[in-house]
Amino acid sequence: MAKGYSVIGLMSGTSVDGLDVAYCRFGEKNTYEIIAAKTYKYPDSLSTRLKNNMALGTLALLELDAELGLHFGNTVNKFLKETRLPRPKAIASHGHTVFHNPAKKYTLQIGKGSHIAAVTGIPVVCDFRSTDVALGGQGAPLVPIGDQLLFKQYDYCLNLGGIANISVKQNGKRIAWDIGPCNLPINILMHTLGKEFDKNGDTGKKGKIIPALLDELNNLEYYKKRAPKSLGREWISAELMHFLQAYKNIPNVLRTYYEHLSIQISSAVKIKGASVLVTGGGAHNTFLMKLIHQKTNAVIITPQSQIIDFKEALIFAYLGYLRLHNKVNALSSVTGAKKDSVGGAIYV
Repeated sequence: MAKGYSVIGLMSGTSVDGLDVAYCRFGEKNTYEIIAAKTYKYPDSLSTRLKNNMALGTLALLELDAELGLHFGNTVNKFLKETRLPRPKAIASHGHTVFHNPAKKYTLQIGKGSHIAAVTGIPVVCDFRSTDVALGGQGAPLVPIGDQLLFKQYDYCLNLGGIANISVKQNGKRIAWDIGPCNLPINILMHTLGKEFDKNGDTGKKGKIIPALLDELNNLEYYKKRAPKSLGREWISAELMHFLQAYKNIPNVLRTYYEHLSIQISSAVKIKGASVLVTGGGAHNTFLMKLIHQKTNAVIITPQSQIIDFKEALIFAYLGYLRLHNKVNALSSVTGAKKDSVGGAIYV
């Protein structure tokens, strides 16, 4: 794709794995290309505060908001210097979610877009969720419009990030929802063992299922709700972690959680023989993927690593592209809002 509209997508997920930076180019008829992409780990001091952001006071959170915006901007400058790519038309930043409670009409993603624009000198689109929440929607997931337009050849698009979410076309409309927590609680448990994550699911694979815990997890009230529905980190802290942390044998807890997660994912894939595109960090967890294969009657497809790791950054770049062209980038059929909307604040 020699010509097109170039946008850098920035994605910072709930797992705090790092900042995903993807230089993307979009052309006619919803064509796309990822020109270059890289994940930059956060400095320890920044990572610690991001992981504990809900416990910060107001002033400390405002300081983190500004500092993160500056960090995003400096990281983009570093990325452009390393890749020697021309300046893009825009930057589209998801930000980093701190609070998300659409029932009470608020959502907060930090990493100030004004600071990113000031540091880079490039127009920035950010705060994608607020308009949808104001219209009565969940404000999430937003990726499904990208699934619909860029990955329409698949029946389902499953993302295994800090939170697992899925989208599917049903009765002529795209619907989507957060299935449940995925990598975030797994990483929290692994931190107690001094590790960042459970590579290949090896720690959980060694454990045994705890029947009582599995029953508690599968009967959480969230799973009884119908879509549209979405989760925030505060729900995980308040409603999930005390069940997991009540048991001391981490491999057994992880094994049970993998079983629970694969059960919930398989229950979301209802079309027999459907094609399921799987992306996100969890797609690299071979044990989890094995359980998903075993429990679904679907064709599970894992794409090339660049799409696995940077699909969300790609799609937020696309959401920015749509915003700048005043086109719908949030679907009411997905979020439950009063209407489709064009979301995102612009800083130049």
